[in-house]
Amino acid sequence: MSTPATLVLGATGRIGAILRAAWAPGDALWQARPGAAPRGASGAADPWVIADPLADAGALERAGQGIDTVLCLAGVTNAAAAAGADIADNIRLGTAAVRLGAALGARVLLASSAAVYGSEQGLLREDRALAPLSDYGRAKAEMEAEGARLGQDLGVAVTALRIGNIAGLDAILGGWRPGFTLDRFADGRTPRRSYIGVATLARVLARLVSTPGLPPVLNVAAPGTVGMGALLDAAGLAWTPGPAGEGAIPEVALDVARLAAFHPFAPEDSLPAAMVAEWRATGQGRA
Repeated sequence: MSTPATLVLGATGRIGAILRAAWAPGDALWQARPGAAPRGASGAADPWVIADPLADAGALERAGQGIDTVLCLAGVTNAAAAAGADIADNIRLGTAAVRLGAALGARVLLASSAAVYGSEQGLLREDRALAPLSDYGRAKAEMEAEGARLGQDLGVAVTALRIGNIAGLDAILGGWRPGFTLDRFADGRTPRRSYIGVATLARVLARLVSTPGLPPVLNVAAPGTVGMGALLDAAGLAWTPGPAGEGAIPEVALDVARLAAFHPFAPEDSLPAAMVAEWRATGQGRA
């Protein structure tokens, strides 16, 4: 079997699990920390490297010979931070990925988040000034900045991927519980956000890791926005409307024109029903 061209850091996380299910065996070298790798992670058809990026960079350098792209999905979520993890590890992991890219002669794609935009409204282009509101958003913004600076110093091409809401991994579809309530604005609509389905995300990332010449920043979402109520309706999940409170944001829309130049989207990629179907196809969605 040929050497995979992509090393995926943080492959045991939620996005990593999506990619492992969707990509063909041998498409990537997957990384996990000691004690976190799934059973069978040493299988030749689906190669793994078991090493901590912050503590054992040498093992990753040895395993990654021949790699031309490092996709860093490793990071600390809000939930992990609430359980005691250090949110600043997002910055450390990002810079570790860039140093690894320098050692391997590989470019680096850093998984960031739309949270770096904060409450900014309108169509959010990649050149918009960042205004993160949460500790998570601030850590991701700093990761982007430090990664870009280090990449310039070390001669590594670095691209930050500002990923929008992922249908099924979000707080709405994925976080639904009986009695769920949603803000409803005076125009009758629920909050609208940039979303992407799990299978569509896997296809987008497969395209990006195989496409040279990416820009320093890319928004990652399907075109347009999705109403949160429409998403729950498409899933057949009941919800109760409540008046939107002061400061509630009607719409957060990522401009994905740059992304669409590399990955052509189909019209159905933006439909709530298609996003729900992609989520259910993983076996995690509620029927």
